[in-house]
Amino acid sequence: MEDTGDKTGTSREGPKKGQPVGPDVIQKKEIFGRDEDLTWLSWLTGQGGVVSVWGISGVGKSFLIHHLYKKKQNENLQQYINNPHKFCWVTVSRPFDVRKLSRSLLLQLNPSSQDQIISTVKDPVQDCCDCLQRMKEPYFIVIDGLQSTEEWDSIGPTFEFNTTRSIKKGVVVIITNEESVANYCTEHKNKVWNVKGLEVSHAIELFDEVVTKRWPFWKDANAETRHRNEETRNILVQKCGGLPKVICAVVESLGLVYGIKVKDNLVSMLEANAPITTHSLEDMFSWLLSYFRSCPDSLKPCIFYLSIFPLNHTIRRRRLVRRWIAEGYFRDNKESTAEENGERSFSKLVNLSMIQAPRTKVDHMRMPLCQVNGFLREYVISRLMEENLVFALEGQCKRNIQRTGRHLAVDNSWDRDRNVFESIDLSLLRSLTVFGKWESFSDKMKLLRVLDLEDVSSGVTNGDVEQMVKQLPRLKFLSLRRCKEITCLPDSLGDLKQLQTLDIRETSVIKLPKSIVKLEKLQYIRAGSTKHNRATEAADQNPSAAAIASKSRPCATLGSRLLSMHRYLDDGSRCGVKVPRGIGKLSSLHTLGVVNIHAAAEEDGFLEDLKNLTQLHKLGVSGINRKNSEKFFSYVSRLAHLDSLSLQMQANQDNEATGCMADISSPLEKLRSLKLYGLVDRLPSWIMQMCLQLPQLEKLDLQMKTLPQQELDFILTLRYLRSLRLRLAEFQDGELRFCWSIAQSSGGWIINFLEIACNSRLQAVRFGSKLDVEILKIRCCSASPSLKFSGLQSMDSLKEVWLSGSYDQAFKQHLESELKENENKPILKLE
Repeated sequence: MEDTGDKTGTSREGPKKGQPVGPDVIQKKEIFGRDEDLTWLSWLTGQGGVVSVWGISGVGKSFLIHHLYKKKQNENLQQYINNPHKFCWVTVSRPFDVRKLSRSLLLQLNPSSQDQIISTVKDPVQDCCDCLQRMKEPYFIVIDGLQSTEEWDSIGPTFEFNTTRSIKKGVVVIITNEESVANYCTEHKNKVWNVKGLEVSHAIELFDEVVTKRWPFWKDANAETRHRNEETRNILVQKCGGLPKVICAVVESLGLVYGIKVKDNLVSMLEANAPITTHSLEDMFSWLLSYFRSCPDSLKPCIFYLSIFPLNHTIRRRRLVRRWIAEGYFRDNKESTAEENGERSFSKLVNLSMIQAPRTKVDHMRMPLCQVNGFLREYVISRLMEENLVFALEGQCKRNIQRTGRHLAVDNSWDRDRNVFESIDLSLLRSLTVFGKWESFSDKMKLLRVLDLEDVSSGVTNGDVEQMVKQLPRLKFLSLRRCKEITCLPDSLGDLKQLQTLDIRETSVIKLPKSIVKLEKLQYIRAGSTKHNRATEAADQNPSAAAIASKSRPCATLGSRLLSMHRYLDDGSRCGVKVPRGIGKLSSLHTLGVVNIHAAAEEDGFLEDLKNLTQLHKLGVSGINRKNSEKFFSYVSRLAHLDSLSLQMQANQDNEATGCMADISSPLEKLRSLKLYGLVDRLPSWIMQMCLQLPQLEKLDLQMKTLPQQELDFILTLRYLRSLRLRLAEFQDGELRFCWSIAQSSGGWIINFLEIACNSRLQAVRFGSKLDVEILKIRCCSASPSLKFSGLQSMDSLKEVWLSGSYDQAFKQHLESELKENENKPILKLE
């Protein structure tokens, strides 16, 4: 087979030509971290027809499918005895030959007639078709290693695998490295499954199991040696990128890579010891080489760009896409915007496992945070050493006048030797990314387009920003995010005529300079203090340390935290920044937030300009109150392109916020995401009316004191809702009920992602039969030990339950027992 995920590290040979593949051939190997894959694939293959499984070479696709069949056989043993399935595994030969494939399949369908088939069959393709037509037994056929749509055109239509009759007779699983091939083979995209790299914890489990069997002395060493072993393992696991095949090959060659440092390149070390180390990875290197050669030109620079970020570094998706746009990798065209083109390329890299989710699971709908796949990063860097494209300053660098490139990354480990920095030719530099301590830079970077200081730990001052603006007139991307020492932006900011992206979130800036209205090309402004976010996060992680936590209890409830949040923020005005009058001149603005409209209204600035920002897609505001709400909502209703709206209500002295919500005159037809913070005990009437008219509302986030049952039921009936997050402080009768009182005659609803915040006041969560959820996330903050969930066992679509925060062990056991009663056997993930 082309792919492996087994623990031994040796290549698992596929079936010999003509050899039937069945339960006896499946090796009894343990599999790590694939519960989610097995759950979803079990459901997909249970529907019959063609199912495509794809992913990068070495991720373990073939081994996964073997385990899937074994799992199905064990669960339905009696069924197989009475009506035995035909299990056939065909590895596509190279060069491709449909006659060889047909002969192999025919021999496995008729293992008792091998001699006759070998000697008499003249047209194996037709004979195989006839055999499939005559078959009465259901079949499970795997076609491993398909490389092109042309190959499928020779197989699928010939054997009628996508016909209604075929769907009823069995399942055909296609294994391929290519997404385009996987999509082409199936009639529906929901029957395509992407296998991604192992999460870190499971990769460590695999490494430990393999290394213990291959090198028995590994765990028998003394404490000091074991510590060195663990350090080596942790670095190697990160650099292997969650690819089982790479992990196994590295363990086999452990003596050649033992003691590896973070700065060392794993791929270069493996290739330096060829053919010892690279033989088992030969097909992977071959695939990577062919992929990069055939990769679309628009995607290649994006892949190389990933090497800027350190190993295992968490990156925001939007940060990466905005940088790509500033570099000129994506532009607006007739069909789509630069932002949309960048998002599509990001998705392609995610599907190829080049970008993957960090350890902590995030949003189900999208991936706001990501990490570069460790092994692919090593591979890219090994190929870039002669390209002079990306270079880094790490550790104690030597002075080298040959060091040059277009993108410079200053690592946290660099000793900040100014002589080294001054020796570098910076005349062609396009981007500078700094990690760790900041020190003032050279004035020789006149062509710099991207200055990214989001990961600077300290040192950036107002004076530094003024120098940046003066010396870097061609900047298109400027990120000062989390540079807390910055309190204001200089008036000279208006001289950056090419600036497209400005990110000053989590700084101490509370007001944008008047000159910002001169930046006609500005598309993206992220600003505002995050005291609200920090207070919420602190309360979630350690309620007793919340900013104004209740002194009467060691752990404040969500209700006390919500009220405390209002007091902590005074009148809510510190959630956003004040913007100058004339901001409406920035007609290219795509994203704007968080803006404090209470502060803006004092000078009659932002509210008057809002109506001119007709290209806004994403808007976040704070400080909404009775005085400004009518005018604000009248202008918001004119933003025809708005797809994301975040509103922070300004509470009065009694923490009453609902009354400040005026009506919207016309629906926001393209709105997909709506976030409401600071409401008290009911939803405004316009929300109810607008939601009924929103044809694309998919995501709703609510943070309220309490939500009436009738309004919750209304929300659940929204036709297109796919993601719902609820953070409530108080609950009616201590219960949260979903579809509990909806009439039996009404239809059912499916929500892809439901998040519930649980506190000590919540005693029960009940799900009615009308609601089905695919992924349920439970966030606990001092949850009651007696908290119970009911109705989970009857959810037909439930696949995963995520549990996070502080909770009693009894509650975890309760969830496990509930999920065991569900036929799908949903996975419980602890975050």
